[in-house]
Amino acid sequence: MSIDINPSILSSDFSDLRGELEKISTADMAHIDVMDNHFVPNLTFGPPVVERIQAISPIPLDAHLMIADADRNAPVYAEIGCASVTFHAEAAAAPVRLARELRRLGAKASLALKPATPIEPFIDLLGEFDQILIMTVEPGFGGQKFLDVCLPKIKRTREAISAAGLEIKLQVDGGVSASTIDRVVDAGADVLVAGSAVYGAEDAAAAISELRTLAAAHTH
Repeated sequence: MSIDINPSILSSDFSDLRGELEKISTADMAHIDVMDNHFVPNLTFGPPVVERIQAISPIPLDAHLMIADADRNAPVYAEIGCASVTFHAEAAAAPVRLARELRRLGAKASLALKPATPIEPFIDLLGEFDQILIMTVEPGFGGQKFLDVCLPKIKRTREAISAAGLEIKLQVDGGVSASTIDRVVDAGADVLVAGSAVYGAEDAAAAISELRTLAAAHTH
């Protein structure tokens, strides 16, 4: 199982997005946290800025939409050209229909779950998604401490994916760092979002490389 590293630009210097994206050009994707100040108590950026990021990014975009009314608002991010679009289960009235629409528009469809949202109601729907994102902090702010209580849910999700014989990515976002990566990978995650662990380092490329090495040591 190969591990993808998707640095979150939430921890980057917004005044120099081009330079900050270049720093992570060795990563698999750039994780773009879109927050609307409704679904989460924070505001980042919307379609116009993401479209600009898409135009200048050296790697594909992994858009994580922490926004209300995902059914109506998520498809625009696929239209912009984001390679992967993640919407929250808690913000979607018709997750399967939305996932199919995102795929029709050319993006991979990903379903995110907040820490308190169980995976069980979605197990029969797994085949409709390209990726499941398990949040290991409450969404809304970067730099939070990893919640170990989410590890059993990651494990159950990986077991459900394997039991169904599906090729689905399992992403973890929140507090991923050199000190937590072993637990996350052991639980079954294969896409890791790291913000401050990458952008807080002196050398972002070296930090990405270190995370890859640490992850590889725990892959099964």
